[in-house]
Formats: sequence, C-alpha cells, structure tokens
Amino acid sequence: MTGVAAPETHMAREIAEQPAAVAATLEALLPLREDLRRLFAGRRHVLFAARGSSDNAAVYGRYLLGAHAGVRGSMAAPSLATHYGPDGRGAALDLDDTVVVSVSQSGATEEIVATQRWAARRGAATVAVANVPGSPLLRTADLPMQTAAGPELAVPATKSYLSQLAAMVVLGTALAPDPTALDADVARVADEIDRLVATQAGVDEAAAALSASRHPLVSGRGLAMGTALEVALKLEETCLRPVRGLSYADLRHGPIAVVDDDVLAVLVSAADGPLVSPMAELAAELHGRGARTVGVGGDAAFAAQVDVAVEGPDLPETLAPLGLVVPMQLAIERAARVLGLDPDAPRGLRKVTRTDIG
Repeated sequence: MTGVAAPETHMAREIAEQPAAVAATLEALLPLREDLRRLFAGRRHVLFAARGSSDNAAVYGRYLLGAHAGVRGSMAAPSLATHYGPDGRGAALDLDDTVVVSVSQSGATEEIVATQRWAARRGAATVAVANVPGSPLLRTADLPMQTAAGPELAVPATKSYLSQLAAMVVLGTALAPDPTALDADVARVADEIDRLVATQAGVDEAAAALSASRHPLVSGRGLAMGTALEVALKLEETCLRPVRGLSYADLRHGPIAVVDDDVLAVLVSAADGPLVSPMAELAAELHGRGARTVGVGGDAAFAAQVDVAVEGPDLPETLAPLGLVVPMQLAIERAARVLGLDPDAPRGLRKVTRTDIG
C-alpha cells in the first residue's frame, strides 16, 4: 500500500492506518462466517445495540442485511434493557428468534454491556463487535468478533469505526444465501481505502467549505445513510458545529424549508444503485435554494450537480460505505485545524462514554 506523508495529528495518522486496520479485521473475522450462520440458524431477526459512531456502523449493518442478505435487521433501544421492566432489569421482550449484535469500540460501555446481558436473559444469541481485547462485551458474548484496528489515541473514532464496518461486511455476507458473492470486491476494499487516503481528490476544497460554514447539514440514504450520520457526528465532535444528519427523504419532509444560502449541504452517495439519481436530484434542488453543496462519491451526473465534488470509492453500493467516509474524515480533521481546534481531543469528550444505566 502506498501510504502518505507524516500526518500532524493522531487523528490523521489513524486515518492513514485504516487500510491496514480493515485488511487485518477482514482477515481475522471472515473465517467466522460459518460460526455466524450456525448461531443464526433457526432465528429470523438481527437486533443491533450501539451508541455513537458504533451506532452508525450498525445502521450500515442493518441496511446490508436487508439489501444483500434478505435478513430483517433493526436497531435496539438500550433504555428498554436498562431502565424498564421489573426492578429496572429490562423489558420483558421475547428474543428467542433474535441474534443481538452489540457494537462498541471499547467493549466497555456499561449501557451496551448491560443490554447484551439483558438480551441473553431474554433468549437471544449474542454477538459482540469490539476493538479492545478482553473487554466485557467480548468476554460475555456467545460469539466475540474482535476488530483489529489496534489502539486508537484520538477521541474521534476513525480506524475503529471503519473496522466495525468491516465486521458488518462479515456479518452481512455470512447470513446471505451465497456468503462468497461479494468476495472479489471485498478483497479490493483495503486497497481502495488506501487509494482514497493517498489521492485525496477534493478533500482540500471540502475542508475549506466546512471550515467556512456555520450551518452544515449532511444527507444520504439507503446503504450510505450510516455514512451520512457518521460524517455529521464527526463534524459535531471535531469541528464543534451543530450538524443535522438526515435521510434525504426526511430532509424533504419539512427540514428543507430552512435551506438557504447560509447552509452547506454535504451529500454522500455510492457510485451505483437505485439512489444515485435521486441524490443528484436532491443536490440540484438544494443548489436551487441557494445552498452550497459538497458531494462525496456518486456518479458523473451527481458530481455535475454539486459545488465541490469529492472522489469516492470504486466499490459497489453494498461496500461503498467503507470508502465513502474516508475523504470526509480527512476533510474534517483538516477543517478542525483550520478552525484552531484539536481534532484529537474534542472539548468535553473522552474515549469511553459513560451512559446512565440506572
């Protein structure tokens, strides 16, 4: 892999380490596909439990299961596990037909650990995706899936998030009718991430637009929805901008009324699939309302509709999220430094989030 010049921050360094992290995670977890199939046998539903960036990775997992594997996936409400039911020990849900997949960078977020324990008590089989060896989430799952990002020093998740996406690929392909159908493209993912880190086409222009905007919003849909949410989260925590991450369908159901020439819209799209044309139409509509637009990925028609076109990955829609987020990670890290902020240690945040569980 090509690599890039020495970065100035932990965050930039860890973005550059993502090709190796994803390759190592896929190598470690792809052999677990048969274990996942056995665990899912006789069950019909996958329920994801996560918060923050891990939640955005799980959104991708949910879409991948539905679109590629034909398996029903949904997002858990951890409060049902930690605040409701007798003595606050969890709502009395029947999870006998469910595999609960808990996703956490640290594997130590108390709320998610408690949710996994509740799920097991309610009859679910449990899978844990975490990056820290020996963490509580991994120790207590029926099937632990340890990602291979290595230690992450910057508070904003980059390589740990992308490694979680790789774990979602393993899950989504394992439960598909043909687990190997995407393997040829999966084998290209790490090199494609490396190319995006090296070329950075459109990244400087996107960083300039982000640092100049006080009112950004981010939109995507379908398999790219989790990417849109992750880009919005990274902007909020790293650049200290209040950002809305919205499905373009939700954006059109009311919030689009506030779009004017004060708004910067960041739109993320795969290069193929059923949502490319609608995303190009959205870009044109937002431009017509006066917004400046940054488009990440998409096809030529999409790129022609935006003010700043950022190159995306040469990957099919099913795998595109593993590349789409990378140039925006780079742009956001750069924008934070332009704003005089420390992207490694955003104000008021720490690596392991504590959530009230009782």
